[in-house]
Amino acid sequence: MAQRQHHVRPRPRFYLVTPAIADPAAAVALLGPALAAGDIAAVLLRLEDGEEPTQIERIEALRILIQSNGAALLLDGHPELVARTQADGAHLTGIEAFKAAAPGLKPTYIAGCGGLATRHDAMLAAESGADYVMFGEPDRYGQRPGFEAVLERVSWWAETLTIPCVGYAESLDEVTALARAGADFVAIGEAIWRDGAAAVEAAVRRLSVMEPAR
Repeated sequence: MAQRQHHVRPRPRFYLVTPAIADPAAAVALLGPALAAGDIAAVLLRLEDGEEPTQIERIEALRILIQSNGAALLLDGHPELVARTQADGAHLTGIEAFKAAAPGLKPTYIAGCGGLATRHDAMLAAESGADYVMFGEPDRYGQRPGFEAVLERVSWWAETLTIPCVGYAESLDEVTALARAGADFVAIGEAIWRDGAAAVEAAVRRLSVMEPAR
């Protein structure tokens, strides 16, 4: 892996993480204002459990809204549905899930990897072709690493590797800290954006006053 060159780095962009969605109409009411409020690079679409036809209907009901606002539509898992629903890619949790799914996604679609417990796993994801890695997101039980550990991992990655890094924020203060640590993208979790546009606008303001990192 090539080391990063020291240069002025652009401010990170936002990566919106939805709650598990069962009702697309209710999701539109939340997503629409949030997408219009700031520079959202991608939306990670999480879905409630359901039969495959139901999952496809949910994705297709939200796809145009997301993509027409300039954001990439990424599915949380479900790599087999990416091409069928015209999504832009998938986010896989854990290195084994990533390695199993990536060959079917790359190079046409985005393949991201999270749930990386160790530096070694993060490096394996990069070597296996991950388009980005994510640090700090909660697991299926809602547990996440201590935030100082997340900052350390983001900072290490930003200083060492060129593949983009997403830092997961659960508060506005975490948005600023992750940006300063070197995240290329800051994921806005449900705890921040449940207030919709107001929360996203507040996060955008946090980044707009920051000096570009070097």
